[in-house]
Amino acid sequence: MCKYQLGLYEKAMPGTLNWVEKLQAAKEAGFDYVEMSIDETDAKLARLDMSEGERDSIRAAMRAVGVPFRSICLSGHRKYPLGCPDMEKQKKSLAIMEKAVKLAADLGIRTIQLAGYDVYYEESSEKTRADFVKNLKIAAEMAGKEGIQMGFETMETPFMDNVQKAMEYVKLVDSPYLGVYPDSGNITNAALLYNDDVTEDLKRGKGHIVAVHLKETVPGKYREIPFGTGHVDFEQVIKTSWDLGVRRYVAEFWYLDGQDYKAELKKASEFMRSRLDKMN
Repeated sequence: MCKYQLGLYEKAMPGTLNWVEKLQAAKEAGFDYVEMSIDETDAKLARLDMSEGERDSIRAAMRAVGVPFRSICLSGHRKYPLGCPDMEKQKKSLAIMEKAVKLAADLGIRTIQLAGYDVYYEESSEKTRADFVKNLKIAAEMAGKEGIQMGFETMETPFMDNVQKAMEYVKLVDSPYLGVYPDSGNITNAALLYNDDVTEDLKRGKGHIVAVHLKETVPGKYREIPFGTGHVDFEQVIKTSWDLGVRRYVAEFWYLDGQDYKAELKKASEFMRSRLDKMN
């Protein structure tokens, strides 16, 4: 029996596919589940207001294909951040959080990945950081009520680009429902910036890592780097994460126009399985 689960980032597939087609493509490529994207675009944020009928169609798709959505990448807080100085946007950020938790509970989703920044487009300050913590505590209560695990993504910005920084906020909030969801590529770039060690950084999250994004990067670039062509030591990241008890991983990469996406999904699945299966 497989002792881990490997998920697929939704944006690795064309946005034109419907729910069944996305889940079927993930299944055919050898993934266990799909991580749903709720980014800052109006189309993705609208998913939070889906009708019961629309939610039923997703549940039906999961049953029909046999592959579920099991996590959400909630990057919609870029546009409406939890620490936003604009109080209307801050209220919207909490509404987004509440709706995301409800959607997760409705669909059987276990984990919500939070964007690790107080603000994105605005200027960070002592006030934005204080409001970020205040609203995170409210978010943790929302998640706790439904039994949904939240985890900070380690980002590409200095605010929270490694596990060490994420853990500062995990400790401040001090909730069993808030942990860290490290991005292998981002922490690798951060380790280079700070002359740090990826293994040691991951260990700083011991007992609090809910899942790991397996993403490739090169120094100074954070996305759309093919697996195996960058500087992420996936064997090291997986071995360390495994030793820390992590059993859920998501291959994060992007569909690019003109690609044979099915071939790319298969390639990514085989690349990650060949490393994860050594741990099994």
